Amino acid sequence: MFKRILTVCVGNICRSPTAEYLLRQQVSHRGIEVGSAGLAAMNDYPMDETAARVMGEHGVDGSAHRARQVSPELLREFDLILGMEKSHLAALARLAPEASGKLFLLDKWVEARDIPDPYRQQRPAFEHVFALIDRGVRSWLPYLQ
Repeated sequence: MFKRILTVCVGNICRSPTAEYLLRQQVSHRGIEVGSAGLAAMNDYPMDETAARVMGEHGVDGSAHRARQVSPELLREFDLILGMEKSHLAALARLAPEASGKLFLLDKWVEARDIPDPYRQQRPAFEHVFALIDRGVRSWLPYLQ
């Protein structure tokens, strides 16, 4: 049983907060806590404006988000850690080898592909990434009972 889930990307302002808020919307009623962090987080920054706008158009409010840096201590606190790219999982395993058994791709149950970073790209990239993240989140739901 997963009680605490962490989503991770690089800056913690686009992909991982999108996954965090979408996942939270789906599992909070189950008593599951969801958070996010970044490998090179832009500490205390809000969500990227375009990412927040796309998410808002899907009925999800991420305005409370503030980016935070991932740490070995943070990784130990969570039961399941979902990275956006294989390279993120490798970096997390180097940071906290003891967390290796709980590191997985968000897209694990779909195509096990990396979810690309839309940062500093045009809106269509954010819409595409939102769809990939939403699909990834939904694919995890049967395993989060």
